[in-house]
Amino acid sequence: MPEVDSEIRLSAVLIVKNEADKLEACLQSLDFADEIVVLDSGSSDGTQALAERLGARVTQNADWQGFGVQRQRAQALARGHWVLCIDADERVSEPLKREILNAIESDDCIYEVNRLSWCFGRYMRHTDMYPDWIPRLYPRLSAGFDNTRVHERLQNPNKLPVKRLQGDLLHYVYNSVRHLVTKSALYSEQWAIARHEQGKKGSLWSACLHGLSCFLRMYILKRGFLDGGQGLLIALVMSHATFVKYADLWVRTRASS
Repeated sequence: MPEVDSEIRLSAVLIVKNEADKLEACLQSLDFADEIVVLDSGSSDGTQALAERLGARVTQNADWQGFGVQRQRAQALARGHWVLCIDADERVSEPLKREILNAIESDDCIYEVNRLSWCFGRYMRHTDMYPDWIPRLYPRLSAGFDNTRVHERLQNPNKLPVKRLQGDLLHYVYNSVRHLVTKSALYSEQWAIARHEQGKKGSLWSACLHGLSCFLRMYILKRGFLDGGQGLLIALVMSHATFVKYADLWVRTRASS
């Protein structure tokens, strides 16, 4: 991992693949970063050329081993003291931008941001989607992501204080229902692979129970019904994805027995 460049205070770091339709708006919202580092996983839609044209420093590594490993690789390319981890379908709002600029002038700390997702014509303020506090701003040499294939976690080995920033990180998460289903299926598969590698086992009864509990939590307990039809759609698809990931684990368990 490169040492800190004294002239680079903040590095915005992205992992991407085939994000040409969303990347420009994301990078434009990062105009306050001292450098933008993009690690491409093998795009075929012009993502790399677009990122370079917009001033990002682009590297490719198509040896996909999961989200955690890819984020580690991307962070290793950064040179700033602070890392802002962001995805191509996210935008830094103006209030959050001001908060970030103030935060990087303070002592080392891990900062969480609140992600607000836009789905099919509205911002989702219920279900499990909001509030959605996630650690995204941290000192590069003091924290980093684990090796988890999906739903990777930021590790804090030095026990840095964790604080929250005001202002939302806008998340334009799904292009279409097909995109929603495809993306949830990808995450379900990656989850099942990781659990199987850990020696975990699944059952169809477990799949059914987890799928049902996911729907009840998102739509009833988390008041997804207040997000209208979009809330119902998200709850249904996510409960199906939850069923699928446990069913996938069950299939892998049987195949290896």
